[in-house]
Amino acid sequence: MPLRLIFMGTPDFAVPTLLELAGHGHEIVAVYTRAPKPGGRRGLALVPTPVETEARRLGIPVLTPKTLKTDEALAAFRAHEADAAVVVAYGMILPQAILDTPRLGCYNLHASLLPRWRGAAPINRSIMAGDAESGVMVMKMDVGLDTGDVAMAERLPVTDAMTASDLHDKLSRIGADLMVRAMAALERGGLTLTKQAEDGVTYAAKIEKAEARIDWAKPAHAVLRHIHGLSPFPGAWSEIPLDGEAVRLKILRCALAPGTGEPGTVLDDELTIACGEGAIRITELQRAGKGPMKAADFLRGTRVAPGLRFG
Repeated sequence: MPLRLIFMGTPDFAVPTLLELAGHGHEIVAVYTRAPKPGGRRGLALVPTPVETEARRLGIPVLTPKTLKTDEALAAFRAHEADAAVVVAYGMILPQAILDTPRLGCYNLHASLLPRWRGAAPINRSIMAGDAESGVMVMKMDVGLDTGDVAMAERLPVTDAMTASDLHDKLSRIGADLMVRAMAALERGGLTLTKQAEDGVTYAAKIEKAEARIDWAKPAHAVLRHIHGLSPFPGAWSEIPLDGEAVRLKILRCALAPGTGEPGTVLDDELTIACGEGAIRITELQRAGKGPMKAADFLRGTRVAPGLRFG
């Protein structure tokens, strides 16, 4: 029989898993997500999360509690009489009493190959660290930070061309399929759990705005991975003197390129920039107050002479 599930998630990353679970016949008795936030042009209207939008379209009851640590929150959670809870980027800590409520447990989809990159920003950190592979894992949750026993995993190569957005979208789709398979195994009583390794633990700290400025003194590969790991948000940036003023540019995509020079120096007419070792060629960027654009389009309207320095 299909499972009675509580789904807990917030951003776009979680939406495919919700849709796949519902599409495979599981009964989603409630969706928990974060409360709507002010948005829109003037920040006046409350904007629901992507998960809430999809849940309401599917006719699933939506709850947005500010905390799960009260007796009232626990009673409401228990009242759903769920077999299991599925958690995907929910953004709120689940206390032990909540974890103990579903008879089969709570299962989290995490976007890394645990125990590497436990924590808030595994996709960004994986790219920024130069990892050759990433992946998704389904784990049975405990009260630790992504320390639960692993049920299933799917691996994916990470190339230098991938941005955080690219990897996010791939892992979101792969993860949805993985969670569906995990719930099918749980339904059959055949879900096997394995303890995480004690070696290789790393933590994916939340991305801070102060990290976004590009350090051109680093080797070209490190600069490329930094740029792609922060693309499109918050966006790695640098400043360049144009028309007598310092203009901030977010660099969204780039590629390794031949060339050497003083770090940050523009080497040619195609936005090849020297790094501490080697160089990168900018292929997509965003000027403050403008939309993303291809470097070729930017250069058609803006003269960036060789010899100028990014800083």
